[in-house]
Amino acid sequence: MVTLATEGLLPQALQGLSPPVLFFFLGAIAAFVKSSLEIPSAVTKLLSLYLLWAIGFRGGVELLEGGFTQDVVLSLGAAVFLACIVPFYTFFYLRRRMDTPNAAALCATYGSISAVTFMTAASVLDHRGIEHGGYMVAAMALMESPAIVIGVLLLKKYDDSGENNGQRVPWGKLSHEAFLNGPVLLLLGSLVIGLLTGEQGYQAFKPLCTDLFNGILVFFLLDLGLVAAKQLKGFREQGISMVLFALVVPLINAGLALGIARALSLKPGDSILLVVLAASASYIAVPAAIRLVVPKANPGLFIPMALGITFPFNITVGIPLYTWLVLAVWPSG
Repeated sequence: MVTLATEGLLPQALQGLSPPVLFFFLGAIAAFVKSSLEIPSAVTKLLSLYLLWAIGFRGGVELLEGGFTQDVVLSLGAAVFLACIVPFYTFFYLRRRMDTPNAAALCATYGSISAVTFMTAASVLDHRGIEHGGYMVAAMALMESPAIVIGVLLLKKYDDSGENNGQRVPWGKLSHEAFLNGPVLLLLGSLVIGLLTGEQGYQAFKPLCTDLFNGILVFFLLDLGLVAAKQLKGFREQGISMVLFALVVPLINAGLALGIARALSLKPGDSILLVVLAASASYIAVPAAIRLVVPKANPGLFIPMALGITFPFNITVGIPLYTWLVLAVWPSG
């Protein structure tokens, strides 16, 4: 079979790109040219549930096989540290430039993570043959919620308007949204089931949770390309400073994670995923929780920033950049 690559019809720079990333571009292009292409919301929800189940289940199996080694403990510890420190310096920077509720919402957004960005990065690493540990799924789960709680605590301490200081925080509802919302529960539950069933359980589901994964991810990123492009078009009125924030802060967070991973001598593949997690921003879990306790925060600010700017940046530029940096800094062999 004659391929485009062997005929020289496909540029060399494009031959190493991951197909799911290219389908994200396709979705964005479809939105910009106002195509009628769309994926029904019910299908999108099913795709997201499948992806969380598959990555959680496979991660649990790999964690069981590898055991709780020093690499596992260091990786999980680094993940928790990043999830706690990022919202602090993000909040104090933003508080000088905007009101406290929006600063709290944004620090929670950029202190938390994007599971889809993680999935895409893992797919790219698999495509390039770069090994990474299944325990990084647990790191992702641990990084999901701390920033939400920290953002609320910072709001209660530093809000000078008086509008939130006298308001009682519904900690029960907040904890439920932060730690037991649907995506987090499915991810953690699948991880535990993978740990309990091991290789025998994995072999029973291998065609579904492994062989179909990239195909399902393609459709999910196609839909996210459509959504992200629409969010980006509606962000023009927010100003250049917020655009720059959505681009620069992920790079700062990535640099911090890179330094920590190098200091701990984590494996290259695990380091790349840790950097990607630190650089990502939440556009699912955080909005659901922030609505409960920070009603004054503007969802037209933090959701478009995370989904319309930071997510596309990480998918198209960030993941290749972080991968290159780790492979350049880590000793070869």
